Amino acid sequence: MFSPELRRGLGRLLALALLLTIGLVATPAQAATNLIRNPGLETLGADGFPACWERSGFGNNTYTSGPTTDARTGNRAMRIAITKLASGDRKAMMQENAECAPRVTVGRQYDLSVWYKSTTAANAITLFRHDRALGWQYWLDPATLPATSTWQNKVVRTPPIPPNTDQITWGVSLYSRGTLTTDDYSMVEVGAPAPTPSGCSDATGCTKGKWQVMPYESTVRGIHAVMLHNGKVLLVAGSGNDPSAFEAGTFKTAVYDPATGAFTNVATPVDLFCAGHVQLRDGRVLVMGGNKDYPSADGTVGYQGLKDAYIFDPATNKYTRTNDMLAGHWYPSATMLGNGDVLSLGGLGEDSTGTTTTDYFSSAQQRWLPMNEVKQTWSWWGLYPAMVLMQDGRLFYTGSHTFGVALPGSGASIYDYGNGAITDVPGLQRKDERDQSMSVLLPPAQAQRVLTVGGGNGDAGATAHRLTDIIDLKAASPRYQPGPLLPQGTLTGGAPQGDEQGKMYVSLVLLPDGTVFETGGALHNRADPVFEASIFDPQTNRFREGMATDPVPRTYHSSAFLLPDGRVMAVGDNPGNGSFDTRISIYSPPYLFKGARPAIQTLARTNWGYGSTQRITVNSPVTRASLIRPAAVTHSSDPNQRFVELPMTVNGNTIDLNVTSNPNLAPPGWYMLFVHNANGVPSIAKWVKLG
Repeated sequence: MFSPELRRGLGRLLALALLLTIGLVATPAQAATNLIRNPGLETLGADGFPACWERSGFGNNTYTSGPTTDARTGNRAMRIAITKLASGDRKAMMQENAECAPRVTVGRQYDLSVWYKSTTAANAITLFRHDRALGWQYWLDPATLPATSTWQNKVVRTPPIPPNTDQITWGVSLYSRGTLTTDDYSMVEVGAPAPTPSGCSDATGCTKGKWQVMPYESTVRGIHAVMLHNGKVLLVAGSGNDPSAFEAGTFKTAVYDPATGAFTNVATPVDLFCAGHVQLRDGRVLVMGGNKDYPSADGTVGYQGLKDAYIFDPATNKYTRTNDMLAGHWYPSATMLGNGDVLSLGGLGEDSTGTTTTDYFSSAQQRWLPMNEVKQTWSWWGLYPAMVLMQDGRLFYTGSHTFGVALPGSGASIYDYGNGAITDVPGLQRKDERDQSMSVLLPPAQAQRVLTVGGGNGDAGATAHRLTDIIDLKAASPRYQPGPLLPQGTLTGGAPQGDEQGKMYVSLVLLPDGTVFETGGALHNRADPVFEASIFDPQTNRFREGMATDPVPRTYHSSAFLLPDGRVMAVGDNPGNGSFDTRISIYSPPYLFKGARPAIQTLARTNWGYGSTQRITVNSPVTRASLIRPAAVTHSSDPNQRFVELPMTVNGNTIDLNVTSNPNLAPPGWYMLFVHNANGVPSIAKWVKLG
């Protein structure tokens, strides 16, 4: 008889031979090239399905899934057929376990390749990643696959592997009726691009960035700011929170050119002070509501909302009136939907009470729809309620608003316009102290995570807090989880904040390196500015503290937003004494001090379709590409701001960018296209029109 040691040794040899046979252990040649186990699907497991692969998917559908002899090479491929689908998808996926899921290195990139045939274009490469702390997580869909009756190859490069990730799995998802056949998978690690020498001669700039206060001031009170696709900035004041200007009928708008410092005054038809605004798919700006009148002297009547709506055209610098909204809206929301329509909720009506009417602007008809064509809930959503479009077309009310307390319930909710359902979302901390907190859909939009930062209560005079909250909208039952505390800053005169003190009137700006710049704010209602700035990294859920601070106080009626050159512009400040600071500050983030910038040299076209592949050339290696929707911000509110990942197929300096097929992830309109290199240094943006 064999000894126990010999039996164990023979067992290990037999196991190794089996793993080598099905490709679960890479040979030396495979280690240099293909990291996938059983890439040709030739070896079947005990269940008759290809070893190291599994049936996957969700929802209500009727399907078949398994090996087929209709192979590109060898004897087998994998086929999925959906014959009936009410919801969800079906996937050909690698197994999520230690043996089968390829191991990866943080910060590195991988080229994924698959051969396929499909009767439908409703499919996508889908990635999951293993987080050492959180387990398996959805990552992103890097590419869609056009329908084809013959074998075609798709190659896409992953973004750099996020921190704390040790394995990934991937496959192809089918999400409509049809048939998908796949074969000959490959995953190859990309050689790390050599970081461009930083040449950093400014240690402060490299670590903290730098602010510049412009040597001129704005000609209008910049209460509303819109980044236009011609590179200029629309600044809307209306009466600018000045009752005397309102009585005189003095309403102001200006177009500012950051390149020259020039201001062009624009005739402003009504008091667009505290209106809502959103960029339409053609780059014009829809401005809705505004100020019908200031509060009465005896306090019996408050601010009153206008029903008026206008479209600003950057080509002519003129406003054109649309038909009226159904109700008056002062402080309304404005969210663009995936079809290009606009939903507006909340604010105060013509009688100064809360507006419960939903207003709906049709992109196709270029008008606000009549009451019988708009689905109503008759719910009041508050003032400037932050309504973020989700990937499935529903709206997430983040709990960020202006003035007063949160709505009944948890302070956050999911709203399905199609059926009128409103579902409470739990977990938001101090829901009644979220006055002029700010919420943002974290990069990339495909991850569907929202960050909500700071806030206070202007009505009660509560001191602003340092709380942040993060929610994963892809979770089966989404709920907010506490995030890291806001870093502490200093007050006017350099006095330190107390431990529990945070900020309201905060600004969050998506940066082209996939981080979020946090700046501005105050401790109390229109008082006590806080001088602090930080950068939040969505991959680590941490703030990088100690960024340079804006020398200008930025409290009530202030905003910050991204410029196409990668800098951040800040405007506004309206303290309790009624004054208004018209200075303009420009922030250069640390990445602008870290060496040469990559450049997009050629762009095949500027009009992009969903699910398309768009070719660019660059002048040096890049590791990431993205679309960032330009700002339309006021009162710490820009719910349409988003960073959309553009996975890349790379051939030297020629890059094919894979555009999402889901317009809910990237609603139609103009976007800033950025690429950045291994140092995180971004290009200057090119403008592209999606949809």
